[in-house]
Amino acid sequence: MSNTSYQRKFIEQAESLILENISNEQFGVSELADLMNMSRSNLLRKIKKQTQLSASQFIREVRLQKGMKLLEETELTVSEISYQVGFSNNSYFIKCFRDYYGCSPGEARKKIGEQVEFEQEEHSSTEANKGSKKEFFQQYRVQLILGIALVLVISTFLFYPKKTSNVDKEDANLKKSIAVLPFKNMSSDSDNLYFVNGLMESTLNNLQKIEDLQVISRTSVEKYRNTDKTISEIAEELKVNYLVEGSGQRVDDQVLLNIQLIDASSDTPMWAEQYNHKTKDIFYVQNMVAKKIAEAIKATMTPAELKQIDKKPTENLLAYDYYLKGLEQLQEETKEGLEAAIGLFEKAIQQDPQFALAYSQIAISYYYLDLNQAEKRYTDIINNNADKALLYDSKSAESLIAKALYYINVSEYRLAIPHLEKALEYNPNSSSVVQILADLYSRVIPDTSKYLKYALKGLQLDIEANDSINKSYIYLTLSNAFIQNGFTDEAKKYIDLSLDYNPENYYAPFLKVFIQYAQEQNIEKATNALVIEWKKDTTRLDIMQEVAKFYYFQEKYNSAYYYYNKFQKIQEANGLNMYPQENLKIGLVYDKMGFHDKAEDFYKAYDEYCEKDQSIYQPVSLTMEYLHEGKPSPAMEQLKLFATKNNYQYWILLFLEKDPLMKTLKSHPEYDEVIRKINDRFWENHNQLKKSLKEKELI
Repeated sequence: MSNTSYQRKFIEQAESLILENISNEQFGVSELADLMNMSRSNLLRKIKKQTQLSASQFIREVRLQKGMKLLEETELTVSEISYQVGFSNNSYFIKCFRDYYGCSPGEARKKIGEQVEFEQEEHSSTEANKGSKKEFFQQYRVQLILGIALVLVISTFLFYPKKTSNVDKEDANLKKSIAVLPFKNMSSDSDNLYFVNGLMESTLNNLQKIEDLQVISRTSVEKYRNTDKTISEIAEELKVNYLVEGSGQRVDDQVLLNIQLIDASSDTPMWAEQYNHKTKDIFYVQNMVAKKIAEAIKATMTPAELKQIDKKPTENLLAYDYYLKGLEQLQEETKEGLEAAIGLFEKAIQQDPQFALAYSQIAISYYYLDLNQAEKRYTDIINNNADKALLYDSKSAESLIAKALYYINVSEYRLAIPHLEKALEYNPNSSSVVQILADLYSRVIPDTSKYLKYALKGLQLDIEANDSINKSYIYLTLSNAFIQNGFTDEAKKYIDLSLDYNPENYYAPFLKVFIQYAQEQNIEKATNALVIEWKKDTTRLDIMQEVAKFYYFQEKYNSAYYYYNKFQKIQEANGLNMYPQENLKIGLVYDKMGFHDKAEDFYKAYDEYCEKDQSIYQPVSLTMEYLHEGKPSPAMEQLKLFATKNNYQYWILLFLEKDPLMKTLKSHPEYDEVIRKINDRFWENHNQLKKSLKEKELI
């Protein structure tokens, strides 16, 4: 057998096995490798060599090709086909289908139907020549069916999903999604650019205040400033149905602005206008543009939103000019840019001492100058400017963000939360606020439900087009948020996507081990997988302490000590205090190994951690402390208290009872009931969250 024939047979065998398991959403690379009697690494290498695809991509393509065949040959709904080809999430199937074929499943089926109708009409109109024509039309139909996928791939711009399609109801969540592209400077004077950018920024900000719209962030559209890509290509990358293009210039006291709203499905303007006004009318023009765009899209604008849009930032045009120049410097995202921006915002305030936006931007600029500094220098300046911003406009998202950043700067995270959530009421499309909230609810104020909600919202608003590394980390974050809420299938989907976009992602393989453990709950297998990951970089403290913990859960104290001791030596050498919540486990392991004095230091550190802990997990921490002290009754009281909490991580269900300390509590008469309550409450929250996310079209 020739090498080419052998390669073809290998691919055909792989495809056949995938098709045999096509409806099994859990069928992946490992399962395929097992059926082909190959190691996973050999399978990955051979598929990559012969198809130029990763194994995950290869499996996905076989699923999508089967999906296209079902669209052509059956009357199954898109949702039914999605599940038949192994996609548990209908939206994800639609996205992958569009990425592969260049259109949605609904559009593909519609095109097939139109072609078949055409064939039938031609056939009936030439019935007199039926004998000679019959064979031709049979051949034509076969060619049509076989060729339709290729046509769709090379004709993306023709079949981009239409916003009003009855067939394509799965695209309804894109109906009012919009991106404002960078405006073009019509003037030969490059100094005019800051003013044109200001016009774009104002248009964007006004649209962001409308909750009925989904508005992509400026960071995501900036890369298209000098692009050669078509409207359809940009819209597809940003996952929007509408784009706003504009150009402008200022000559003396006149402002000329050309602007148009484009329907991406047909690449045609829905609305266009040219404005030629005095500079003093600039706010009227900006506000009118936002309202005209919203009306053209048929977006609902509440009275409160209209009031926000109509609000003038200042009556002083010179102050506004300084403000726009400051924003331009702020976009540089450098220390020099921040310092220059502060000077310009201060000049704006000199012209208008009640200019709330300028005060808020000064506070925000100083916050970023202080960011990552061990010793904060600008705390008072941030607070003073934030307070002035709120004094002069308490209903401004920027004023509220400024005050929230002050609280974050002084580690008063709980005080930041209400300001950020209030800011979203005035600017529902603020990607920066959404990202900050996702981070806070992930790290410092744990709330798994809100973490997932804001992580999903952030992906919609700040998609950052097709940067594979950024995409990889976005999907990593989403995977982490999903698994914390018990969505194991979604977590696996996004962790695989993360690795598909960037196989070198530093954290994705680590998280994937935990997702696999959640699915299989095989602690020995998970431990071995963690050790393999650790060996790739033996300086990684995050993996090191997790390996030690897994051995601790299995009561393999010698192995746990090996890793905890390495972990602690690196911490001491570098003056670190990472994972203080693990000090009790470390102390217990040191005790088992005979290092009693050292163990006491860890117990003391753990006690201090429990006293300071204000999270929902404090009762669990205290439960373990009381069990270690031989006090089962207060331990049970703390566990009962935790059973009343909401939105805790799935890891609680998976690992709480693995802790050897819990053995001493299992004989307690209330133990089974309390554990059941903890499990029941988690799944109640899970189901409520699932329903809420579906209603908001986030999953």
